[in-house]
Amino acid sequence: MIPVNEPKLAKNTLRYVADCVRTGWISSAGSYIRKFEEAFAGAIGVRHAVTTTSGTTALHLALAALNIGPGDEVIVPAMTMIAVPYAVLYTGAKPVVIDIDRDIFALDPGRVEDFFRVGCRFDRRRKAWVNRRTGGLVRAVLPVHLYGHPCPMNEIIALARSHGLFVVEDAAEAHGAIYFRGPKKTRAALAGTMGDFGCFSFYGNKIITTGEGGMVVTDDDALAERARRLKDLAHSPGKRFLHTELAFNYRMTNVQAAIGLAQVEEIDRFIAVKTQMAAAYGRGLAGIAGLRLPAEKPWARNVYWMYAVVVEDEFGMSRDVLMAELWKAGVDTRTFFIPVHRQPVFSEDPAAGETSCPVAEELSEKGLYLPSGLALTSGQIKAVCRAVRELARR
Repeated sequence: MIPVNEPKLAKNTLRYVADCVRTGWISSAGSYIRKFEEAFAGAIGVRHAVTTTSGTTALHLALAALNIGPGDEVIVPAMTMIAVPYAVLYTGAKPVVIDIDRDIFALDPGRVEDFFRVGCRFDRRRKAWVNRRTGGLVRAVLPVHLYGHPCPMNEIIALARSHGLFVVEDAAEAHGAIYFRGPKKTRAALAGTMGDFGCFSFYGNKIITTGEGGMVVTDDDALAERARRLKDLAHSPGKRFLHTELAFNYRMTNVQAAIGLAQVEEIDRFIAVKTQMAAAYGRGLAGIAGLRLPAEKPWARNVYWMYAVVVEDEFGMSRDVLMAELWKAGVDTRTFFIPVHRQPVFSEDPAAGETSCPVAEELSEKGLYLPSGLALTSGQIKAVCRAVRELARR
């Protein structure tokens, strides 16, 4: 079976982990925490990086550091990992679900603008936008760079600033993805570096992995300090074990950070491998009727975290049938995410925002991703492409 993902560990991994074991620094106070944070911040071009236990806790920590809480609402894309609306709910706030762009699966700025124009009113006394349906204050937007392609951040940030919103980017699946902010690609920023906070996951299937783990990044000194304090139980400055506010234990271990440091050292090579894999898939699957391959907009560099395709009606069989047949042929696949507003967990307390998100609903039924791990070989990619082509001929 060709797995949908198999990680590839960097060459220095064993040496750094052995150093943790040899010195006894295996918990959260070892030197590799600082080294990993500094290396990751340098790799993506931000002032501060703060390690956490997961991408989910990174999102929660970022929202908590911005004082998002009960009575507040956060705009999220309709199709995303469930961790995104969960992180909003952990703060006591509610997610506002907005439909996505058909090509890159990202939050649609036009639909966000429509939500403010039709679904909100401006409260002059509180100087905030109020959701007409729920009465909640819309305080932040959380764009998700899904499957490796950046969101249209110029439009999203302009909308956020004009409506007084914080921006928290979810770049869990887009390590190293680039958004070109100016004409002729003269100005560029990496996914996760453009908002008030950027959040990353280092789960085993990510481009950079620590097994489990996450990171929040920011250029704001005060926000970075607050995030560091909240992630470590908010000990009072100068007096440990004195706590004046609710906080969390989201500390990464030194062993995880050692793995992460080794991975960051090879991030450029990993991204190059992902690009080569996507090119090989593109050649092998080109011209198959009804199979829509992943996009790369002129203003972006897609890092193809997963090679995500859409099975249109013209293909001749449904997405689910194709997946079942590929499984028989020894190829593992995964479906796209189920839309947030269709999740049973929200059945008794529907998420605020759009109750119908036709683009997300359609793509969740038609989208899948093919084996995409860094350990995937060129021979395996060719085998996957052959299997898809043979099924397409039916």
